[in-house]
Amino acid sequence: MLSGKKIIVGISGGIAAYKTISLIRLLIKEGAEIKVVVTRNALEFITKLTLETVSKNKVYVDVFESPDVYTTEHISLTDWGDIFVVAPATANIIGKYANGLADDALSTSLLAFDKTVFIAPAMNTKMFENSSVQKNIEYLRSNGVSFIEPTEGILACNVEGKGRMEEPENIVKIITSSFKKKRQFSGKTVLVSAGPTYEAIDPVRFIGNNSSGLMGFSIVEEIANRGAEVELVVGPTHLQINHPSVKRTDVVSSEDMYNACMENFPHADITIMTAAVSDYTPQEVASEKIKKTKNDCSINLKPTKDILGELGANKKEGQVLVGFALETNNEIEYAKEKLHNKNLDFVVINSLNDKGAGFKHKTNKITIIDKSENVYNYDLKLKSEVAKDIVDKIYELIKS
Repeated sequence: MLSGKKIIVGISGGIAAYKTISLIRLLIKEGAEIKVVVTRNALEFITKLTLETVSKNKVYVDVFESPDVYTTEHISLTDWGDIFVVAPATANIIGKYANGLADDALSTSLLAFDKTVFIAPAMNTKMFENSSVQKNIEYLRSNGVSFIEPTEGILACNVEGKGRMEEPENIVKIITSSFKKKRQFSGKTVLVSAGPTYEAIDPVRFIGNNSSGLMGFSIVEEIANRGAEVELVVGPTHLQINHPSVKRTDVVSSEDMYNACMENFPHADITIMTAAVSDYTPQEVASEKIKKTKNDCSINLKPTKDILGELGANKKEGQVLVGFALETNNEIEYAKEKLHNKNLDFVVINSLNDKGAGFKHKTNKITIIDKSENVYNYDLKLKSEVAKDIVDKIYELIKS
């Protein structure tokens, strides 16, 4: 699968650098040509001579080769490479990459590289879970960078936890598998709704919910990386995505989302409705801010348009429609009703009863029910991993 591929292997300063020798050997065995770029700290763990011997190519260490000579070889290196794999990736190099900092050969090469990038983090558990590190990872993911999750085990600091670099054999499997997956949805147009909707009460107040849109964005990123052209319709959110295959339409109200989805649905091969759309909207919107008084205030509400039901009623043969159900009780029963009433191909259940799932979490725990009422339960995972499960299920559906 990697025959003829030119792979740049980046190594930053962590004890897991010793594993990268095996990674290089395995990539070469798969038919790839390898060039290596390292940080100075990486050479505290593994020698330049060893890397050059194994890769059969020069190792790039410095931007400045000597006090008087400047070279841009590391920039031309990025033109040469098809794939960039950073293993191990420390918190430092991830932070530099996410924030556009370039002060050595590895960080400069990464910023100049505009093709497929894989990052295999390796660090102490507390560092990996630090909010700044996770924010950097989330940002890079939103820009199409693929992260190879670290595993749990005894770390170099003799503490057990998550932070071990994934084993070289598995890194190679993930890379080769990603190339197969990149073509899975080639030629397909996918409509995804995400985030909340806000229903105006007056010029400054609204009815809304706690959806961040992260689940929808994770699905968009995953299916776009597998070759799909994606139409993203999204309610108010701070999340960003920069992917050449994603066209974004921002909306505010359920009516806005209804109009955007109905416009895009006819030419969508696959539609995935993850948005948390308001069920009710005020009958009247005050033209001026409602002032606080000592009297009770009541707002009359009316049902919003049933976007998912409308899409299901207009679904043509060959179109795939996936809905989400967020429930607090009787999850399976209510989800099955939605599955059939909305003419869905399958429904994804989020349960607010599961710790770490639902709104404002980086993790989620889902259950999928298909048309035949087969029930598939999944463990609590990062939403990026949940997205893979959902997209895998869609691929199984269209393949069959």
